[in-house]
Amino acid sequence: MPIRIPRHLPAAQILEKENIFVMDDERAITQDIRPLNIVILNLMPEKQKTEAHLLRLLGNSPLQVNITFLKTATYEAKNVSASHMREFYTEFAHIHHKRFDGMIITGAPIEHLDFENVHYWEEIIDIMDWAEKHVTSIMHICWGAQAALYHHYGITKFPLQEKCSGIFHHRIYHGENPIKLLRGFDDEFIAPHSRYTNISEEELTQHPELKLVASSQEAGPFLIMSQDGKHIMATGHLEYDTDTLKEEYERDLNRGLSAHLPVHYFPNNDPNEKPLNRWRSHAHLLFSNWLNYYVYQETPYIWE
Repeated sequence: MPIRIPRHLPAAQILEKENIFVMDDERAITQDIRPLNIVILNLMPEKQKTEAHLLRLLGNSPLQVNITFLKTATYEAKNVSASHMREFYTEFAHIHHKRFDGMIITGAPIEHLDFENVHYWEEIIDIMDWAEKHVTSIMHICWGAQAALYHHYGITKFPLQEKCSGIFHHRIYHGENPIKLLRGFDDEFIAPHSRYTNISEEELTQHPELKLVASSQEAGPFLIMSQDGKHIMATGHLEYDTDTLKEEYERDLNRGLSAHLPVHYFPNNDPNEKPLNRWRSHAHLLFSNWLNYYVYQETPYIWE
């Protein structure tokens, strides 16, 4: 089934070339089915790349999905045109009366700041509190995951001595019952990380409302979920494209930052060699499992 997006969204052309089934608004209104409504709070600086990353994964599902892109009202994006934001994004004030089946809150390049020092932190709190009653399940990515852990569960982040960047091995914690979120996953899988902070695995495992479902010896906790499945937290970036870490590494170098080569990423640790994507299948599994088991099967057909 298709993902429903605006006809002129630039990501549509990328997805169509990859044979991802997309549907524009005019065709979607002829479909007599109940689609899922997903709102994406996109806090990443390169909005259009993140749009393509997420839509690619949300479109690989037997469900029709309607997408609403959300922006902050208290901060204006600097790396994307104002016309793009006006055409494809809305603000919280325009949707706060609505209900959504699922929500994604992305990462943001603000890890060096305490949460309370983030310019739009109060707005993020309002959105997260609203989502508690107006969204069936929320997926939080990278900084978004750390923000949710801090706001909802009081778990703080801590700075790393150097940036955690690269492709890392992760082990699944099955516990007594297999976790539907990771259905189809190998017992060990790899995923990209790109951040300057981390969270305590001990704090997570001791919290009664949380479940650590996948972790890395090198990168730390990766996938965490609330016991009721309302919140899914991913500290890494399974949604990343093959070259995303390469582009971030080159960007840091161009900015004069002390950038370390992403680990386990470039073949032979040679930045001149093209990276290989070894996480794509698990990325699709994660998002399709989330949509199926925690959104579609849990959301009401008619919101009351």
